[in-house]
Amino acid sequence: WTKAAGFGDADAHYNLACLYGEGYSFETNKKKEMFHLEEAAICGHILARSCLARKEGNKGKMERAMKHFTIAASCGCNESMRELKKAYKIGRVCKEDLAAALRAHQSAVDAMKSPQRGEAEEACA
Repeated sequence: WTKAAGFGDADAHYNLACLYGEGYSFETNKKKEMFHLEEAAICGHILARSCLARKEGNKGKMERAMKHFTIAASCGCNESMRELKKAYKIGRVCKEDLAAALRAHQSAVDAMKSPQRGEAEEACA
């Protein structure tokens, strides 16, 4: 994954972040974990963006966390949308920001719908 990450592969950066964060076959290295999470998020990896939001929130950087959750939610991440709703309930996100994120989330979800996807979901159910 190191070589692929060097070429800007978002999945490779995310996988390396997981390895450095959990210490699988590497020593745990939080600095490298954050670096690869940030790079994956910059490359458009939605799970990395959501994970980065959680890490920022755990550090007490709530404004940054909410921005990351908003970006991930606007790309269709359901988990990030749930986190924004929770944040709204405790006053960390204003009504207008939540509404904008909800509209963007719904738009992203709608854009991913297709007849083929519907048929595949029915076949798997």
